[in-house]
Formats: sequence, structure tokens, C-alpha cells
Amino acid sequence: MEIDLTASDALSSIEKTYKAPELEGWIDIRFYRKIGFHLARFFARLRMTPAAVTAVGCVCGVIAGHLYYYRDLNLNILGMLLHVVANAFDNADGQLARLTNRQSRMGRVIDSLADHLIWLSIYFNLALRYVVAGSSITVGLLALAAGLSHACQGAAADYYRNGYLYFVRGRSRADLDSSLDLRMEFRDLRWRDQSWHKFLLALYLNFTSQQELLAPGLQRLHKAIERAFPEEIPLWLQKRYRDIAQPMLRWWRLLMTNTRMLFLFLLLFIGQPIWYFWLELTLFNFLLVYLLLYQERASQSLLQLVNTHREAA
Repeated sequence: MEIDLTASDALSSIEKTYKAPELEGWIDIRFYRKIGFHLARFFARLRMTPAAVTAVGCVCGVIAGHLYYYRDLNLNILGMLLHVVANAFDNADGQLARLTNRQSRMGRVIDSLADHLIWLSIYFNLALRYVVAGSSITVGLLALAAGLSHACQGAAADYYRNGYLYFVRGRSRADLDSSLDLRMEFRDLRWRDQSWHKFLLALYLNFTSQQELLAPGLQRLHKAIERAFPEEIPLWLQKRYRDIAQPMLRWWRLLMTNTRMLFLFLLLFIGQPIWYFWLELTLFNFLLVYLLLYQERASQSLLQLVNTHREAA
């Protein structure tokens, strides 16, 4: 299908490819989104799918992780450049999907899988870098603990950012699924002729279950609003949620990729990337706990408001 990228304002504006402006960080808006937009337009002309763009970015990121293994700053810098390219492609795949109206849940799962593979390469190669140099094998346990922390932080940040889209920007803009619904859908798929789709759905189900475990208050609020307002979330509730959640968005952004890359690059430049593991286990985990406590209290407050409204109705 031919795509006209100049005939419509929706295809010519970078802002149209954002999830929401308030979810975008400073580096994203001034660097990655601009590059990603031009890449998305280029890939659209080539008729590339968002999944293909994701795959190319994943390869770049995995290679970058391997280059962090070497105690050679030049190779590390090359890895950093490839890491930036991978992040640009990670932006471009989503922008391409929105530009060409190809958003899908499976595309989101593939994007998440690619991101996990990139960081798995980074953690593995950084740990191996120290083990080969004579460090204790316990550095592997340190890397594993940091990686698991990273996974929890990313899952929580993604869940609350999607929660913001759901409550403030409208249901159609969010990917706020229920593990119960996903589990029923998973059971209906057959491994024999739907193996790839079932595998991706299994990953997504596991990811969603992890998110609900980390944020039970948001899950309860989501269910209550689905029951109370099945047609449309009222404006007063959207505004209330926005006023509570928006101040925290900048803190959630600190648990996203850009912050991690910045710290990792700085530590690679000084030759001490092992301290990145400790940042994950201390600073980032402390921030995660603080944000979860704040957001769960906010969710409980909003849940009481919704229940009061239902009883009065």
C-alpha cells in the first residue's frame, strides 16, 4: 500500500508520533524523537514493518553489549554509538507504527523482547568482562540481581506510564491489559499452528502479571473504573488522575533507558562499569520503592473516590 507522508498533517508532525508529550523526556524530544521521526518516514517509504525496524535495532544493541566486554575504550565508545543507534531505532519502530497506523499488541511484545535481549547482552558481557579479568564469580550474582532489579523497574515504569495514558489520554491510547483476560486468550491458542503468537503472548502474560504484582492498587483501580464507567472515563476523574500522577512522570522517566545509558556511558569512560550494577541495586531500587508507595497511595485514594461515586449514583 502506498503511503503519502506529505498529504496529511498527521503524517508530517513529529508530535503525532508521540505517545503523549508529557511522557517524553528532554533527550527524547530534542534528540531521539526527531531522529526517530525521520527514520520512520524513511522506513515507511521502504515499506519496512515496525517489527523489522525493531529487529535491526536489537542487533545493534546486542553487538553494543558485546563491545562493552572489552577493556578498550575505543571499542567501548563504538559500543556506545551502536547503543545510541539501537535506542534511535527503538524510538523509530513505535513512531513508524503510529505513522502508518500499524500499532499492535504483538508489536509491543516484540519491542519489549528486543529491549530485554539488548540489556541481557549488556549485563552478561559486563559480568564476563570482570570474571575473565580475575574477579570472583559472585560478580555474576551481582549482575543477575541488578538485571532482575532492572526488569522490575522497567515493568513498573511501563505500567504506570500506560496507566496515565489510559486514565488521562483515553483507553484507545493505552496498553493496559489484564492478566486474567490474557490467560484466557493464551489457553485458546494452539501450539501446533499458532506457536509464535502463543510464545509472544506467554511473554506478554508474564510481563503483565509482573506489573500487576508490583502495582496491585493500580490494577484494582483499573477494574473498578471498567465497571463504573464502561463507556467513557468522566472528565473530572481524568483531571483528578492527571493532577496526582503528572508530577511523578519525571521521576518515572529516570527509570527508563536514557538515564541508564547516561550512567553506563560515564562509568565506561572511567573504566568502572561494575558500579552500574550497584546503581541498579541502590539508587534505582530506592527510587522504585518510593514511587510505588506514592502511586499505590494515590490509586487507593482514587479507588475510594470511584466507589463513593458508584454508591451515590
